[in-house]
Amino acid sequence: MGDKSNNFLRIGVFYDGQYFYNVSNYYAYQHERKARISVSGLHNYIRQKISETLAVDRNLCHIVDAHYFRGRLSAKDANSANKLYQERVFDDILMGENVVSHYMPLRSTISGEKQEKGVDVWLALEAYELAIYKRFDIFTLIAGDGDYVPLIRKLNTLGTKVMLLYWDFEYTDEDGKKRQTRTSQSLLEEVTYPVAMHQIIDDRTKKNDINIYNLFVSKESKQSSIDKNLVSPKISVDSVHVNGDGDIMVSEILSLKEGYGFIKSPPNNVFFHYSNLENADFNDLKEGMKVKYIRASIGDKVKAKNVWVCE
Repeated sequence: MGDKSNNFLRIGVFYDGQYFYNVSNYYAYQHERKARISVSGLHNYIRQKISETLAVDRNLCHIVDAHYFRGRLSAKDANSANKLYQERVFDDILMGENVVSHYMPLRSTISGEKQEKGVDVWLALEAYELAIYKRFDIFTLIAGDGDYVPLIRKLNTLGTKVMLLYWDFEYTDEDGKKRQTRTSQSLLEEVTYPVAMHQIIDDRTKKNDINIYNLFVSKESKQSSIDKNLVSPKISVDSVHVNGDGDIMVSEILSLKEGYGFIKSPPNNVFFHYSNLENADFNDLKEGMKVKYIRASIGDKVKAKNVWVCE
């Protein structure tokens, strides 16, 4: 990289958006911190980490480019799912931190599910081109997929150092199943500086580290008020109209766990996930709250497909 004593380090940050979204949701709903990852806090951490790793003055470490890649619902689908407002608010957060958004339309599978297709390829192509054009000294990738290995190998041939921020964790999915997120070993072996964020965050010796504290959105911060509204505005439950099958039921929340809970519905209580909520944030729920939900059968199990908190 040459002598950087009089020149600043050029840092490029690239997000696998779906990966970052899952990580942020994990800390917001299933980790004890109960807070989202702060984009500004993460960028400050990256600068500090590079400063410490390379023994360079932090003031010489500059993020000159940041890009966020993710599949996204069409406006019509997002509006039907009450997610249009949520996506717009997050776009505001990214723009506020000078992060360039790159979206591809989600594709429908035969079963009707929406899936990302080609986002990782697009990220790799854009990242490689920009690494050549903008001559990043440090390329920071926020991802965990082995599909990025060819990109890292290409960056290595350019002499660009790669820092990988990754998380390994267990979580409960929307079907109530325990799952694990594990970073590709091949990816870890290719990067220059692998950073295990889950270990750093949970390290009790760093509990009072200001850089770790600032990784999360503070309830007192301005961004907290924005993130607090990462749910659709309150609506009258009486106005809920449902297209498709499923009975609309009214009951109350029986219990709440880490990111999921159960709705009272004897003889078998109904499971719901934080992602099923339509007009409330999971962390604002309390046992006994009245809710309206769409009852859905999946095999021999019953779950709430959509959940509205009654006003």
